[in-house]
Amino acid sequence: MQRKFLTKEEALQKLRQYCIYQERSHYEVQQKLYELGIRKAEHDEIIATLIEEDYLNEERFAKQFAGGKFRMKEWGRNKIYYALREKRVSEYNIKKGLKEIDDEDYKKVLNELAEKKYETLCGEQHLVRKKKTIDYLLQKGFEPDLVTKALNELTGK
Repeated sequence: MQRKFLTKEEALQKLRQYCIYQERSHYEVQQKLYELGIRKAEHDEIIATLIEEDYLNEERFAKQFAGGKFRMKEWGRNKIYYALREKRVSEYNIKKGLKEIDDEDYKKVLNELAEKKYETLCGEQHLVRKKKTIDYLLQKGFEPDLVTKALNELTGK
């Protein structure tokens, strides 16, 4: 079966739709270009066009990604940071994205998660409960010092 190659304009149209559906990082768009079989020589030009037309904006992507992962999945800043790094977002835009998370909301979510997890482990010994709760919160991406503080407040120590 002969594979049909897309023209630059067809690829651009497909990528506009791809970016309209959901915010994308530059890296995701580049991967999509490879998937579509677009010649490497045309990648930069297509990406530049998408940026000029405001379909692609890495700062906007970082802000939406960080806010979404925090609100919907209750991820901590560390987990969001590494997920954005994986998508090859610049340090500058990662910082901008993480600033979207309100400190009060962040502490509130951390405390609620700590309380819920701690309560589910009521059959365990105190130290085991504490360790499992800490492990859970670290895995969610919360900072160790904030986790320790939240747990000490919860257990009254």
